[in-house]
Amino acid sequence: MKGGKFLNAEKDLIRRAKKGDVSAFEELISGYEKKVYNTVYRFFNNSEDAMDITQEIFIKVFTSLHGFRENSSFSTWLYRIAVNTCIDFMRKKKDETLPIKDEMMVGNDTAHGSYTRLPEEFIERQELKQALMKAINSLPSEQRICVILRDIQGFSYTEISEILMCSLGTIKSRLNRGRRALRQMLKSPELF
Repeated sequence: MKGGKFLNAEKDLIRRAKKGDVSAFEELISGYEKKVYNTVYRFFNNSEDAMDITQEIFIKVFTSLHGFRENSSFSTWLYRIAVNTCIDFMRKKKDETLPIKDEMMVGNDTAHGSYTRLPEEFIERQELKQALMKAINSLPSEQRICVILRDIQGFSYTEISEILMCSLGTIKSRLNRGRRALRQMLKSPELF
């Protein structure tokens, strides 16, 4: 019953944090910090923005914790705040197309090159990743959010539905339209 023990421990941390126990709050969020940062990073492709927004998210979580009614899991509630904060930040930016930066590329072979790949293969892989992120960044925000949460961060359809407070059908529809648009964009030679 490892999951049950975790949930009980998490509920205890939530209860203590609601009473103002800062160390309980820090322990509560410690398991979520990296994943929240990675989620935010996928939205903005900029480590400084991701750090600032992640910090803002955890401040919102701390100040709003008293209002967490525990109708959903803590992680769902946390990611709802994270996604809404990202959406708010995107709205503040005038240009919805986000910059592509080399630092956002995923994988073990991207930072210093791969010792197992030929240089040509490494460059092709980098170009493909850049084209894919450029295409994702050009999607309408509703589709982009769903693609990032599902295809990059690995959330289930149900989790995304809870996070975005949308029906499962809406999530599937947005993902379908986003993926279809991505396929079309990736066929375009201008993307590369």
